[in-house]
Amino acid sequence: MNELELKKLWQTTNDRLDENLILSKRNSEDIVGMKVYGIIGSMKPIKFFALLIGVFWVGIGGTALSSIYLNSFSEANKIFLFSASFQVGLTAIALLVYLYQLITIYHVDITDPVIRTQEKLLNLKMSTLWVARILLLQLPVWTTFWWNETMLNEWGVLQWTISLFFTISFTAIAIWLFFNIKYENRNKKWFQLIFSGKEWTPLMTSMKLLEQVEDYKG
Repeated sequence: MNELELKKLWQTTNDRLDENLILSKRNSEDIVGMKVYGIIGSMKPIKFFALLIGVFWVGIGGTALSSIYLNSFSEANKIFLFSASFQVGLTAIALLVYLYQLITIYHVDITDPVIRTQEKLLNLKMSTLWVARILLLQLPVWTTFWWNETMLNEWGVLQWTISLFFTISFTAIAIWLFFNIKYENRNKKWFQLIFSGKEWTPLMTSMKLLEQVEDYKG
């Protein structure tokens, strides 16, 4: 074998290696794409369930509150009314976020480029954090639903101290969580207690798979 033939053989081998590498990368992307599609798809039932419960709760609560505001506002327990309105209002906002998430999940396409799927997962991640912030803002009103005029007129210092302690504590916790629920804190224990299960784990698994594809391509 002369020098020219040796160079041609070397070049042919390199070309085949490059082709195999490109094919391997494409196959890897396709496999990961199928895995991500399946993992994200597993989130649909829990999102549907949350959406249905939310629609039911907001529908029933909103109808009842509207009736009170229109027909018996002057006789109603104002503290209960405003607490319930705040809770139902936040739930309605969370409902819109869940609807957005479900639409996003249905738009995850197995044929999408990795970068486009990553963008959709990023939107799902951010909206998941926001829906948790919104729902946890409800904590204080769960301690004020049952307040009434009798309490205002008859309760003593000790009773008010205990009641206000819980209300102020829940308010402080809700505010703290609102400002500290962010992706940077994902490895902290309190964060992991809040974010686990079908609404978070599949999302994190999918993001890690896509990051591996990007690392492999790099």
